[in-house]
Amino acid sequence: TRLFFTFYILFFFFFLSAFLTERSAGVCEQLFCFPICLQGYPDSCTVGQPKVARAMPSFHLFCGSTFEHLQISEEQFNVYEAMWYVCGMSGFQLLPNLMFLFFVFQKKAWHTIKTMVNLPVISPFKKRYSWVQLAGHTGSFKAADSGKILKRFSENEKECFERLMKDPLRSCVPCFHGVVERDGESYIQLDDLLTDFEGPCVMDCKMGIRTYLEEELTKAREKPKLRKDMYKKMIEVDPLAPTAEENAQHAVTKPRYMQWRETISSSANLGFRIEGIKKADGTCNTNFKTTKTQEQVLQVFVEFIEGNTTILKKYLRRLQEIHIILESSDFFKRHEVVGSSLLFVHDGSGNANVWLIDFGKTTLLPDGQTLDHRIPWQEGNREDGYLLGLDNLIGILESITER
Repeated sequence: TRLFFTFYILFFFFFLSAFLTERSAGVCEQLFCFPICLQGYPDSCTVGQPKVARAMPSFHLFCGSTFEHLQISEEQFNVYEAMWYVCGMSGFQLLPNLMFLFFVFQKKAWHTIKTMVNLPVISPFKKRYSWVQLAGHTGSFKAADSGKILKRFSENEKECFERLMKDPLRSCVPCFHGVVERDGESYIQLDDLLTDFEGPCVMDCKMGIRTYLEEELTKAREKPKLRKDMYKKMIEVDPLAPTAEENAQHAVTKPRYMQWRETISSSANLGFRIEGIKKADGTCNTNFKTTKTQEQVLQVFVEFIEGNTTILKKYLRRLQEIHIILESSDFFKRHEVVGSSLLFVHDGSGNANVWLIDFGKTTLLPDGQTLDHRIPWQEGNREDGYLLGLDNLIGILESITER
């Protein structure tokens, strides 16, 4: 049965490749590439860059897969790409197609291959792009079809999106498409915000004066636990930060680490911090832990937009629009918005936009309670400082336009 299925796939691949070769005459400038998830850490940004096979119109047999999922090396894909370039010019695409299948079959178990090949999967000239995760827990996202992504299920975030779809903030967040099952796990399905961008540049700004809930702080105090991993993170940023007792224990408690973490960045003083940036060439940077002053943040934004005043003005207008909507939003008034980000996206064509993302920690307040989102946080008042951060962001961009 397996042998029969193998030959079936190979013959299907041959005839479809021949069919597409005939249809693709004269459109050899189409691009084909794999979507890659940048997991948000510096060492992951040097691998998995989009592979663009020039002059290679093709259907996407492995649409939505990555090198990691296919278990093939980047060197093997480079061979495949080179053969596409040579063989594609002569109209004979079967050889590289068969080679690619061989690379995959020699690495993957049969049952895994069967789950990857979905028939039919024809999309001859559909452009592919990379999607990005600059912050948060790795493995939280998966690629989906038709301009959507899947995010690991959270009941709280699902309920937030259901409320947001009925609020004026709907225009400022990715559209929510319900809950789906994939490989035995539940995911919320959202619009992929990078769909309409060519080679997007992306910045993640974590909003608010704190990124932990009051409940997290209370629970951590009730059951204090020494964390060696958090001590290690602390001394990597500032070797002088731990106390003598913490140095002797080589560990810190979670409340201590969480509160220290906010003070070394711009979160505590500006109401937001930069989490990460991904450039159009695929390089990314998450080394902003100690970017704290207004001038330091301003310089990062100047480098991010590369002096493009058109993009700068679009970002500024969008932030001002978001500000107005937040002020009128019932959702915003009645929620403690912690751990949420503003996602800045632009490309070389001048296309630019900003969205609110990440609502896993956003918490509905008790009936009758609302927040100002600007006044200082004191434990118990649940203020998050979101509007303080947005006010400062707008001020920074306005100061760049005046230079």
